[in-house]
Amino acid sequence: MKRFAIGSAEAGSGRLLIVAGPCVVESAELCLRVAAHLKTACAARDLPFVFKASYRKANRSSGRSFEGLPADEALAILAKVRSEVGVPVLTDVHEERDIAPAAEVTDALQIPAFLSRQTSLLRAAGRSGRTVNVKKAPFMAPEDMRQAVDKLTGAGCDRILLTERGTTFGYHDLVVDMRGLVALRDLGWPVLYDATHSLQRPGGEVTGGERRYALPLMRAAVACGVDGLFFETHLDPARALSDAATQLPLGEAEEFLDQARRVHDAVRERAHA
Repeated sequence: MKRFAIGSAEAGSGRLLIVAGPCVVESAELCLRVAAHLKTACAARDLPFVFKASYRKANRSSGRSFEGLPADEALAILAKVRSEVGVPVLTDVHEERDIAPAAEVTDALQIPAFLSRQTSLLRAAGRSGRTVNVKKAPFMAPEDMRQAVDKLTGAGCDRILLTERGTTFGYHDLVVDMRGLVALRDLGWPVLYDATHSLQRPGGEVTGGERRYALPLMRAAVACGVDGLFFETHLDPARALSDAATQLPLGEAEEFLDQARRVHDAVRERAHA
């Protein structure tokens, strides 16, 4: 398994990497409060932490949905989180023109699931010098992510994360095939399980979801041996401007991390018994 730094965090180290934050940059106050809270919670549990927030949302269900603050303002907020809270930062890129400004203020770029086959976007991200996290599209088999990896490595990228976020199951539903987590890890790069997007019920004007499955599915994924967890969290999910149905309340983050840590430790102890 590849091992590398993402700012002050580390992937593939044997410790469970946490990539978390609100779905989208709504305000500086939200991002700073969530980042500081998660930094403290992860440090107390010896878990490496990367803050995540999208500075722009280009894949909303409805054209009337919030797409983000002005780009310069949102990127400035991410830079503020990085400098004032002192944590690595990850954000999404949707077009090649997004990469340069996003790379200036972040440690990692994320390729959204619906763009994980976009060759030019992957290659441009791979040339950015940043860690690249690729979300597996819900229509892709896990082994087919090898093509995304090859596009990145061919562009010179040597720090790659792969994230499972569920597979389309008919209309308006996703399932998580735990075999896919094993297949993704066979590609040799650290694998994250997205504990909130995998709960979505896509479709309609607003994407729904079933938050109650977050803990059991997370425990199962960690038991399968993933290298980290991705999740979105908000001070008040019901009022979140994106993914309100699946973001976790920030007040529940400690319990989520405690359960993840206990399962991870149990799996490691069993593996070395």
